[in-house]
Amino acid sequence: MTAHSKTKTIVVKLGTSILTAGTKSLSKEHILEIVRVLARLHSEGHRIVVVTSGAQAAGRDALGLTSLGKNIANRQMLAAVGQTYLIDLWAELFAIYRINIGQILLTRADLQDRERYLNARDTINALLDNKIIPVVNENDALVVAEIKVGDNDNLSARVAVLADADVLFLLTDQNGLYTADPNKDPEAKLISEVEEITDEVKNIAGDSISGLGTGGMFTKIQAAQIATMSGIEVNIVSGRHPEYINEFDSPQHHGTRFKAKSNPIERRKSWILSGQAPRGMVNIDDGAVDALVNKGSSLLPIGIKIVDGKFARGDVIKVCDMNSREIARGITHYDSDDLQRIKGVKSEDVANILGFEHGSVVIHRDDLVVVA
Repeated sequence: MTAHSKTKTIVVKLGTSILTAGTKSLSKEHILEIVRVLARLHSEGHRIVVVTSGAQAAGRDALGLTSLGKNIANRQMLAAVGQTYLIDLWAELFAIYRINIGQILLTRADLQDRERYLNARDTINALLDNKIIPVVNENDALVVAEIKVGDNDNLSARVAVLADADVLFLLTDQNGLYTADPNKDPEAKLISEVEEITDEVKNIAGDSISGLGTGGMFTKIQAAQIATMSGIEVNIVSGRHPEYINEFDSPQHHGTRFKAKSNPIERRKSWILSGQAPRGMVNIDDGAVDALVNKGSSLLPIGIKIVDGKFARGDVIKVCDMNSREIARGITHYDSDDLQRIKGVKSEDVANILGFEHGSVVIHRDDLVVVA
């Protein structure tokens, strides 16, 4: 294999089913194969970030448990034990190639708060600048559903944005995205390249069947949308063949490649898209949809028809059409209670209705990311 011509920042996400090679225990042999590929790229000067699942599986291995109740406390206990075991394994295997690693454990709160988000970004970049490979996982020992990022596919997209990555690899138990579920439809065909993530692409994404992880194909499409809008190429490839990672700068490739947007959103908008989970939703009329999508306008109260959820001023919310198709997301200037009172009214009437105003727009275009 020849060296690649240009230094790139490459984020590689590994699900539990890949780290266990489809079994119930971590496969040290297979993880070593992955490390060998990443070590070679690292030796060529590329900046490598690993997003790893597998803490609970590692905990079961370390404790010699074959079964355990699935309540939250038990799962967090497995993660607490397994995180140490897992990071030691990564450190041991990368040490074979004289490569140092640094562990980073994240929660949604780290990504939602702008200052903590920037601190996480600085830490990742400091590690990379010193030729240390960040190994990132969600802090499953402490988090509950309300503060989880949710799955490591979406976490990896957010980490890719933090690292200002060039390419994100999602290693999975499938060969890529198919036109239908290949386990059910023998006529299903692999989609080699996706120019744009449309509703059709989202609709054909099926779930993982491994039962070993939390992410299915749909979460990978969600991750791909976050990353590609931020100018990051995404590849979904088979985790059975880690050597496919070497194809990141080749026109010939395995799996499914999602092309990066040629006009990526700016960094602050990347945070809006990748940092916060939306706290609520508004449905807007067709005129407002056209204004946001085609005219680059801000969202005005007059275009809002329905307000759903409980959210505060400054939260990120989804903006959907009347069919609940997501059009955009952004930072709201008004909380949900105030929006219920001013939806559908002209901007100049807001102060009379509320007795105050936070400006004439609900979401300013500088705080809005169009995803349609």
